[in-house]
Amino acid sequence: MKNFIFASWLLLGVFISSAVCRAQGTAEDYKRAYSAYGKFHSGNVYDQASEIRWYGNQTFSYATHTPKGRAYFVGTLKDGKTDIRAVNMDSIASAISVQMKQNITRSHLRLEHVYCDTSNPTTLRFVFRNFHWSVEESCSNTPIVKKEHAVEQKRNSRRQRHWMEVDDEKNGRPVPSPDGKHVAYIKNDNVYVSDVDGKNERALSNDGTPGNYYSSYLQWSADGRKICGNRIRPAEKRYVYYVESAPRTQLQPILHKQEYAKPGDELRFKVPCVFDVDAGKTITPSTELFSHQYDLRGPRWNKEGTKVVFEYNQRGHQIYRVLEMDATSGAIRTVIEEKSNTFVNYNRYFRHPLKDEREMLWMSERDNWNHLYLYDWEKAKVVKQITRGEWVVRRVVKVDETKGKIYFTASGVNPNEDPYLIHYYSIGLDGKNMKCLTPENGNHDVQFNEDFTYLIDTYSRADQAPVTVLRSVENPEETQIISCADISRLVEQGWQMPEVFAAPGRDGKTMMWGLIQRPTNFDPNRSYPIIEYIYAGPGDAYTPKSFLSYNHNMTALAELGFIVVQLDAMGTSYRGKKFEDVCYKNLKDAGFPDRMEWMRAAAAKYPYMDLNNVGIYGASAGGQESTAAVLFHPEFYKAAYSSCGCHDNRMDKIWWNEQWMGYPVDSSYIASSNVENAHKLTRPLMLVVGEMDDNVDPASTMQVAAALIRAGKDFELVVLPGGKHTMGDAFGEHKRYDFFVRHLMKKNPPAWDEVK
Repeated sequence: MKNFIFASWLLLGVFISSAVCRAQGTAEDYKRAYSAYGKFHSGNVYDQASEIRWYGNQTFSYATHTPKGRAYFVGTLKDGKTDIRAVNMDSIASAISVQMKQNITRSHLRLEHVYCDTSNPTTLRFVFRNFHWSVEESCSNTPIVKKEHAVEQKRNSRRQRHWMEVDDEKNGRPVPSPDGKHVAYIKNDNVYVSDVDGKNERALSNDGTPGNYYSSYLQWSADGRKICGNRIRPAEKRYVYYVESAPRTQLQPILHKQEYAKPGDELRFKVPCVFDVDAGKTITPSTELFSHQYDLRGPRWNKEGTKVVFEYNQRGHQIYRVLEMDATSGAIRTVIEEKSNTFVNYNRYFRHPLKDEREMLWMSERDNWNHLYLYDWEKAKVVKQITRGEWVVRRVVKVDETKGKIYFTASGVNPNEDPYLIHYYSIGLDGKNMKCLTPENGNHDVQFNEDFTYLIDTYSRADQAPVTVLRSVENPEETQIISCADISRLVEQGWQMPEVFAAPGRDGKTMMWGLIQRPTNFDPNRSYPIIEYIYAGPGDAYTPKSFLSYNHNMTALAELGFIVVQLDAMGTSYRGKKFEDVCYKNLKDAGFPDRMEWMRAAAAKYPYMDLNNVGIYGASAGGQESTAAVLFHPEFYKAAYSSCGCHDNRMDKIWWNEQWMGYPVDSSYIASSNVENAHKLTRPLMLVVGEMDDNVDPASTMQVAAALIRAGKDFELVVLPGGKHTMGDAFGEHKRYDFFVRHLMKKNPPAWDEVK
């Protein structure tokens, strides 16, 4: 059926193409590209359920988009049956118009924070125009609409730290003891306690200095007799400076300064300490088991207040430990240890205490696949591997110790479908009775009711419109359809559904999965240059798996007369540790051997894909990778557009680059550097950078430009005044269109004033 539907839409695209201009890269193509969003944005998809919320176990609400505007529904479960009632939006619009003395049309009535009153499910509450409202008997012909009170505006006077700034842990408030009689706090870099009224103040430490101070994030033990906290030896911070050349607030440029640690920089060092309040004694442990820190999380007290627990991420990310310190002796022992010859992907961190912390649920890639393990805390060893197989756990949704069940998401369990598709599962804590709660072939997003007896599941694929169903957790095969997205409006306007395409990678057997996007005036008798959108790295998988009516990276660009593709190759996530490890100390690989094989297979099946004219573009990591494509694989990639790229991993943020390139900084960083390899350029390249990029140091792009100039290479450089971390914004997008039309289609693009 799927192939029949796709073939039908493909035929529709061919039919439409006979009535439109067949040229490529023309002003008409540009106009069609710029109008694509207006035609294909999600507002032209009707009846797709969203804003799904449960209230307890038996009541839920959701919204849909309709030609008339937003619609809202309330559902009630009773005796295994579901009653779904539509909110009378016309009457609500009329009632609100009267009370606000404004004409509020039905089409502009969009409610916020919609929820059902749990004490009275027939009452709906929501926010509109900064006021709380209630609707009683909302499904009757004459609902009672009440304007209740204004939304309280919360003000946060505290400055928000930039995400690159490291918390110095100096601004914590005094911490009250469990009995409320005392407070602990920092004074002159040392730990102090006093009565709550400030009397009887005394120091618990006297060795704190500005260069080796105590954290203000202190914790009392349950009995109030001890306090734990970190002693911190800070490191000199690195800063990146930005010149805002054309500020809107003044004539002269503005200099900005931002904390920004880079690979190889010295990092602070933490030592967990325990303070005996009565004895005035400090317990300081040996640092042998956490001596080479990238980071240290914690400490926190155990339930009894006899031990403190903290986590150690070793510099270079090849060891990750959960450590326990005896609060009396200071002795340290390892409870859990993860080791790797490449990297421990600590971003997948998950742990959950069980049986009053006597056991621990832990996530690990130790057998190559991301799975759940049960640890005995006291014995510090694995009791049981709970999940196993050549597939990966993606996320733990809930651990129900009473029922002895874990609810989680996973991908790759079903060998007959795209291995990235997310399904929901339950399994016993004993590792038995694993059940798929979302069996349909699709990417699933689920909302459970309070006791996890029912769920509302929205599933779709890149090549299948969303369906939302209600199902019982006990009998997930039995479903009640809540909504099916209507994409007829998209199809009427010529929309082309992307094709999901799989082909073997470099090893000839491991399947790479990606998308092929064709233009709306597609003609299989023409030849189409190929453009790949790229973003790679083991932090995630990046190719969309759920339905998108408009893909910002593919849809409009295809309208110019290109075939646009995206795929996840080796070096990305969710296909096992060995799949990820391909990029270790080798980010320049970027999965290119797999990408090229995948495109060769696609072109073999579809001869209209022109392998002699392949371009590539991306931003950030994709900016680095797109430039690497033309430096290291010029025989395949003929042109690259690279925006805000981290072109030299020594210049970029510490956490991304040391995670995948290792520590200390060595020759592998040089081998992967676009700066060091700039002299190899033989293909057209457009570099784009925002002068205010606060994610990747703009100097990274400028250093590539400088190296290209020194090597006598021709290239294009676009600097966006005031631009941040971007693909290029509207100006850069038009530059990108022109760049690929010029270098892949070998045509002069139309003048800008022809296609505004």
